[in-house]
Amino acid sequence: MKNASKLKTEHDAMKTILITGCGGFIGSHLAEYFSGRYAIVALDTFSRGAGNLAGIPNLELVNGSILDTECVASAVEKTDYVLHQAAQTSVPASVENPNATIETNVTGTLNVLESALEHKVKKVVLASSCAVYGNAKLPAGEWAAPAPFSPYAESKLKNERQAAGFAAKGLPTACLRYFNIYGPRQAPDSPYSAVIPRFIHTILSGRRITFYGDGKQTRDFVYVRDVARANELAMLSKSAGVFNVCSGKAVSLIGLAELIMKLTGKKTEPLFEPGRKGDIRHMYGSPELAKKELGFEAKVSLEEGLK
Repeated sequence: MKNASKLKTEHDAMKTILITGCGGFIGSHLAEYFSGRYAIVALDTFSRGAGNLAGIPNLELVNGSILDTECVASAVEKTDYVLHQAAQTSVPASVENPNATIETNVTGTLNVLESALEHKVKKVVLASSCAVYGNAKLPAGEWAAPAPFSPYAESKLKNERQAAGFAAKGLPTACLRYFNIYGPRQAPDSPYSAVIPRFIHTILSGRRITFYGDGKQTRDFVYVRDVARANELAMLSKSAGVFNVCSGKAVSLIGLAELIMKLTGKKTEPLFEPGRKGDIRHMYGSPELAKKELGFEAKVSLEEGLK
């Protein structure tokens, strides 16, 4: 990784992207995807280290928080585009500590948007979530009235409204409602981990899979490389507003576990626990608006992505 002065000298002709939360799962894949075509400013607290970014060239690391306005302003300055991924993303954690979630997700996003407007950034693409739909009529489409019922979902809906407000002031924005993203480097070792790495880790270790509820809940899984492509299309498009990033296909959690067992050749038994507060029962999205406006559709099937 190169220091900032060398990065500026060697890549003056390149457009620059600021990726907030760049050390995390999605952010690091964005850095990998854009590497070589853009200079990248990677803003993160790096609380888990910078290992996800190892070997990625054209990076300027900025160790700091989106709650630090001076740090954000320094990172945004001379940036062409911002891909805002930094957030507290766990629904259960948001229920346990809603104030911390609101501070990080709402105040932090406000700091990013204010700085982007001040420095005349070409476009800000914000990571939102399908959680804003709640238990919506399916497939969930951008036209549906949001019905969030967790502090995390509330914070993401607020982010979308913040983006719309700044768009009215002249800052181009787009919000991507991520569905269930999966792929390499997704941590399996947290109680708040996403379901796919947790299931894989559990099955390979020979332990019973815990289902919160009856396991018949459905989710819409989208591969992280497809998500990176969606960010690029949104970043370069003149289209604004809110777009689903989804496959448009519903998969039950029991069905997911069975597919992972088939691919790994391992078997395990289910363990059923009470459902968790704030969890959505069924969710899959409509991909039609993103396809029409951005030219985006998911290409990697669940089975292909799991391999």
